[in-house]
Amino acid sequence: MQPFEIQNILAELTHSINKTPKDILPIAASGSARKYYRIVTDKRTLIGTYSENTEENEAFLAFSKHFHDLGLNVPEVFSVNKERTCYLQSDFGDDNLFAHVQKSLMAGGLGENVIQLYKQALKHLVKFQYIGHQGLDYTKAYPTPNFDRQAILDDLNYFKYYFVKPHEEIDFNETRLGKDFEALADFVSQAPCDFFMYRDFQSRNIMVKDNELYFIDFQGGRKGPLNYDVVSLLYQVKAQIPQAVRDELILYYKEELKQFVNPEEVKFDLYQPYFVYLRLLQVLGAYGFRGLIQKKSHFIESIPYALKELKTWNENHPLNDYPELQHVLSQLSTLNYPTTLNSQLSTLNSKLTVTINSFSFRKGYPDDFSGNGGGFVFDCRALPNPGREPEFKTKTGRDWEVIDYLMAKPPVHIFIDNVKGIVSQSVENYKERHFSNLMISFGCTGGQHRSVFFAQTIYEWLKATYPDIHLKLNHIEQKIKEETGL
Repeated sequence: MQPFEIQNILAELTHSINKTPKDILPIAASGSARKYYRIVTDKRTLIGTYSENTEENEAFLAFSKHFHDLGLNVPEVFSVNKERTCYLQSDFGDDNLFAHVQKSLMAGGLGENVIQLYKQALKHLVKFQYIGHQGLDYTKAYPTPNFDRQAILDDLNYFKYYFVKPHEEIDFNETRLGKDFEALADFVSQAPCDFFMYRDFQSRNIMVKDNELYFIDFQGGRKGPLNYDVVSLLYQVKAQIPQAVRDELILYYKEELKQFVNPEEVKFDLYQPYFVYLRLLQVLGAYGFRGLIQKKSHFIESIPYALKELKTWNENHPLNDYPELQHVLSQLSTLNYPTTLNSQLSTLNSKLTVTINSFSFRKGYPDDFSGNGGGFVFDCRALPNPGREPEFKTKTGRDWEVIDYLMAKPPVHIFIDNVKGIVSQSVENYKERHFSNLMISFGCTGGQHRSVFFAQTIYEWLKATYPDIHLKLNHIEQKIKEETGL
């Protein structure tokens, strides 16, 4: 479904709750196919969500109502369309726990204020796992109601197919590795699992608003063990929590857990090392799928962090009972991924990359390989068109004749000034927040004159105005013509 169609549905839903939308703004997505929008009304903002996966939507809607009724800090759902593809929910803002982690790491390490936020998150987690579990309808869970032996095998095979196999330099015996996976799944599936398992309990899904924490993206939840969510939070690879701090936080979690269940009775410590492996291998599988297969760069950038974390864990907790898996793990450190993790955070300290495209609307929008949602798309078709003048038919927006033609038109200067104002606001904000990618695209009918001119102009302006950013310039339609001779 096209964005304008989704916005129309969201506008109707907003009117259905007696609110008038003043603006509907897309929010950059991450790894999922769901589309998010911030809906601005007179007195508040809402989050509009669109997904064609109605089973997953039903899981979120059922879980959200259950948790909200219990007083847990989750979004309230205000309206759902009859097709169950769009819904409105509470907006907790843009500040999340991971942003606090980033700021703290930039200052030299996790500060006490961030550690306190982690403790607050763990306190809430216990409530989700025990109180949230009571009376929850797991028939709504998607894609499975239980984190059972098969789900464990699915995660292990996810790692094998999307991370190990794409690296042909990793040598392994698939039959023996399969037997190790079976044995590991047999053991881990014995962990007590009569609790709610959030599944993706990590700092980006924990929002911070008015010094309180709120929790989103639990639609993958299911019945399962306690350890998995604790590991998901504390072993999130880019957070780089020191092991001593993790140990402190795990002790805190177990003290909170004692309100409801004795950690020794559920053998929490026995299973903990194996859940660290499961989560790290599942994460590498996700990075392989989203990064190596789908070519989303920010997932590729995360791979060195996960490899480093897994290497350290394996050195201290070798899997001697699973020799073929251990053989695979021992080879991961030889993979050639650039790392600058010793003294600096590569992602936080890297330059902002701004990608500028010219393209033809007839051929479709440019692909966003960064996975950050595409940035800006400017439509140049309302401006004077050199392509209608016979003398410019074989020229492009880089030729001085076309440049002179466009620069003589007053609407062109208004357009350039407006673009500079919008783009500069984002560039400065992205630099301050240590974002890694922004894409700016200019489209016209043929991708030859106006779009090329504006992409080139903004490229030169950014190059002069922001010498500390990295720029990429792609004249997509012209590149196709150059390569094909058409």
